[in-house]
This record gives sequence, C-alpha cells and structure tokens, in this order.
Amino acid sequence: MQVDQPSSEANTPYPIMLSQAMTRIAGKGHRLLQDYAERHSKNGGPSMGMSDPVNVFGAMMQAAANMASDPAKMMQAQFDLARDYMQLWQSTMQRMWGVEPDPVAAPARGDRRFRDEAWSENVYFDYFKQSYLITARWLQDTVAQVEGLDEKTSQKVDFYTRQFVDAMAPSNFVMTNPEVLRRTIESGGENLVKGLENLLDDLERGQGQLRISQTDEEAFEVGRNVAVTPGKVVFQNDLMQLIQYEPTTEKVYKRPLLIIPPWINKFYILDLRPENSFIRWCVEQGLTVFVISWVNPDETLAKKSFDDYMFEGPLAALGAIEQATGEKKANVVGYCLGGTLLSATLAYMTKKNDKRFASATFLTALTDFDEPGELGVFIDEEQLAALENRMSAAGGYLDGAAMANSFNMLRANDLIWSFVINNYLMGKDPFPFDLLYWNSDSTRMPADMHSFYLRRMYQENKLIQPGGIELDGVPIDLRDVNVPAFFLSTREDHIAPWKTTYAATQLFSGPMRFCLSASGHIAGVVNPPAAEKYCHWVNQDTPADPDAWFGKAKQVPGSWWPEWASWLTPKSGAKVTARQPGDGKLAAIEDAPGSYVKVRVVEKTDAS
Repeated sequence: MQVDQPSSEANTPYPIMLSQAMTRIAGKGHRLLQDYAERHSKNGGPSMGMSDPVNVFGAMMQAAANMASDPAKMMQAQFDLARDYMQLWQSTMQRMWGVEPDPVAAPARGDRRFRDEAWSENVYFDYFKQSYLITARWLQDTVAQVEGLDEKTSQKVDFYTRQFVDAMAPSNFVMTNPEVLRRTIESGGENLVKGLENLLDDLERGQGQLRISQTDEEAFEVGRNVAVTPGKVVFQNDLMQLIQYEPTTEKVYKRPLLIIPPWINKFYILDLRPENSFIRWCVEQGLTVFVISWVNPDETLAKKSFDDYMFEGPLAALGAIEQATGEKKANVVGYCLGGTLLSATLAYMTKKNDKRFASATFLTALTDFDEPGELGVFIDEEQLAALENRMSAAGGYLDGAAMANSFNMLRANDLIWSFVINNYLMGKDPFPFDLLYWNSDSTRMPADMHSFYLRRMYQENKLIQPGGIELDGVPIDLRDVNVPAFFLSTREDHIAPWKTTYAATQLFSGPMRFCLSASGHIAGVVNPPAAEKYCHWVNQDTPADPDAWFGKAKQVPGSWWPEWASWLTPKSGAKVTARQPGDGKLAAIEDAPGSYVKVRVVEKTDAS
C-alpha cells in the first residue's frame, strides 16, 4: 500500500493531528473492511462462533463464588489494592513536584513491553505502567489464594487470568502506548491503516481465524535457505521420509545415528541454518546421520495410530538404515514428542528382544506426565472431547494451527502481543527470523494417534505404569529399558519442565547421564558451540530428587553438544570409510530435505 508522506502540518496541535489521522483511518479502514467482506460474501463468511470448549467461564465463576464465600479475605485484598494505589498517587504527585521516589511497582527483569524510555521518564505513562502492574499483581495474587478449587480448575483459573492480564497491558492499546502514539503522529495515522491491512491479511490467511504473522514468510524457503544440509531421501512410507546426509569427513564412525523429531512441528528445527544446524554439526563430527521427516497428514491418514508411528517411524527406519549401511545397530536421538515415542519403542523392542538401538538420547522429552507444565491446562475431559469433535469435523486430523496457538499462549507477551503491537499498532511488517518461520510451519496430526497420546499419556499418565500401555497388543514397561541413555533438559522449558523430564532417570534401568541446559525448549537445545551462548550443568550421579542432582551439578560454560558427543563417541564404534547416500542397497529417491517437509498446513498432502 502506498503510504503518504507526513504533511506540512507538523506544528498542528496534537489533538487536532490525532483527530485528522483517525478520520483518514476511518475512511481507508472502511474500504479495507468492505473489500474483505466482499471477498467472503460468496462462501458465507468466516465462522465467528463463541463456544467455550475449555470451560474458562465455568472455572472463573467457580473461583468467583469461592472468593465471595470469604468476605474477610476479599476485604483485605481490596484494602491492599487501595493502599498500593494511594502510594502510587502520592509517588506520582512527588514526581510532578520534581522528586524522584522509588517506584511502587516495577516490571519484571526482561519485560520488554515497557522498554521505551517514555514509560519511565514521562510521569503520565509511568502512572499507566505502574497502575497496570499493581492491578495485575493484585489480580494474580488474589486468584492464587482462592481456596476450595481442585488442582485442574486452579491451574486453569491461574493460566487464563494471566492471559487476561497480558491482554490488558497498556502497551497493547494505541492511546496508552507512547511508542505507538509517536508513530501515529509522525505518520499521520498511516501506521494504523497499515496495521488494519495487516490484520485483515492475517484473517484472510487464517480463513477467518486470526493467524498472527510472526515473521516474513516470503523470506524463507525450505531447501533454499533453511534445511539446506546436503543429503538424500533414501526411504519413504505413508508416515515419513528417511533422509541420509552426505558425509563431510573421509572417515565416519561405524554405527549410524538416527534422529527422531516430534511430528507436532517439522524436523528442520535441527537444521535451520548451517551455523546453528545440529544435524550438520553431527555430520561434521564424523557421524552417519539419518533423520525422520514426518508427513503432514490429511484425512487419508486419519486412522494412523500411535502404533503406526512406531512401526512406520523408528522401526521402519532401523530396517532402512541396515539396508543403506549394512549396520544392524544404530544410536538414536528423540526430540520432545519424538523422545516420548522413542521411550515407548524401546520398551516394546525390549519385550521383543530387539536390541538394534545401542544407545538412546532424549532431548526435552516427557515420559512421566504427572507434572506436564502449563500444557496440562489444555488437557481435561471437556477439552479432549471438544478436540475430538473438532478433529472429526475436520476430516480426522487436527490442524497444526490449533497446537501452534496453544504453544503461543504459553509465552503470550513474546509470541502474541509483541506482534499485535508491531504488526497492527505500529503498522510494521514482521522481521525475517528463521526460528519463527519454522514455528509457523505447523503440522497436522491424525485423530486416532493424537487422541491416544493426549488421553493415555497426558491425561491418564499410563506410560510410566507397567503394562499401562499396549503397543501392537504388547504391554510395555519402561523399567525394562536398559540401553545407555543420555537425557538433555532445559531449565526454562515451559513445554517439558526439566524436573518432570528428570523422572525418566528413575524409570530406565540402564546406565544413564543427565544434562541440564540453560534457556528453553528450543534455544537450550539448538545451541551450537560456536555461538558461545548459555551454559549447561552436568552431574554423573542421578539421585531420585532433581533438586539434589542440581545441588551437586557442575556448571559448564557454553553448549551441551560437546558433552553429548563425548558420551556418544565410545558407543559409535571404530572409524570406517565415509558412506554416501545411495551407495548401499537403498537408491536415492530425491534430494534432502525431501518433499514431505515442504507440505504446508494450507495445502493438501499427496505424499501418501
């Protein structure tokens, strides 16, 4: 859209300028909305249903009733709020008289919403900021102290209270965000017109549902500037393509390495760019690397089960690896949900006396779902039933955008509201960022498999129970797993909390090593040594209490990758001549990263 240059009315009083801008926005916005409505009128327009599948309203009403039943506590809470506001008012009056008192409420360290200098230097915006922080603190503290709620309801109330608090931040509104106001004046309001256009584009992209753009998706292409490590697809079936990567060393370790990524997202989180690619780094260490690239399923794969993902995933990969390299055994890495699948597969293989996995590495993977973190707020009978109905209506699969929205809510200020401000209020295009491109490249999931996973593991926590889960009619027990295991967790993980993932060290019976990385679920894993970022903790012992483990752990600067490589190398055999993809009994099908990974959620897959 052509943006007019600011007019010569630079000295026009602010209220008049703002009024003029709003008038222009009304005219242009009306035309944009009319165009949007006309485009959707042919098919009846987008669905705007107001259902409450998570029963937030019911949880909040129960919390409100319990609060009302204790009037003394409510009066104390109201008194505390009034006291803080009185202190803020006095502090604000002191600032107006030239005194600089200590703030009544200050943003948490790292809160980027209030980084603009005006939030501190301008007395009015400082008042808005502190007023919000006081109210937010009061509301969250009051809700946290409500008694008589069951654990699930309490967790839900706390989570959605935080969502409300985040949404109400003054930074999210034009009139209370100094940076947005400056840009509105400087551009004559064109930022809001462009923001409205961005909003409508996102609604169009989501077919009536808001899908906030987090990055410039035109800046990236899988196989061109992300997922570019050279290799070949050497095997494929309904559910996956198996990629074998080209060696970069003359000699490689005899035992191959298989990587099992989660199927909630695509494998190239481990192969974003050459400088931060875990896959490329493994190849450079002299490993023959194979990676599973999961299909992006549609309704034709709706009946694929968790069993199918095991048989057509890691077990099929093992057979293909033997054909490609002649090696019966392989080391294996399972990331997140891929690690959960790996743990179940190892237990199944043990029952079958199948010893083809020589060692197993688990990256931020849950096996015990007793404390699954904030994702647990989405798992109860009401929500699972609503989800299953949604998958049934959609043709037997879950649209990847649904899971993406849930993950974004875990870090709403970073992954939702910052983009609302940037895209819709500031009128800017999102910055090209490979990690956020991957984050938006979500994957569908078959209904049968996804329901089994959510119900049997998240809701019922059957995976840790001996015989609690059967795969292909075989009751499995994680305590039977005795392969050497390396567990990597991350200290700030919102998806797989490290103390919960640590529980696997008490389940498996083989030799094990636990390593804790700084940062979160992605950044703590994708942390190349050359970046010299973060740190990790190591401790050879694995006591039952994770706090006891951490209390005696040694902090090591930099990436965990070399620590893992030193553990894996003795399990990888002698050096042999490097293997080229296609040189074994499996011919190359196509170049990496393959075709399965290129199917986006807006398309229909023809891979099967």
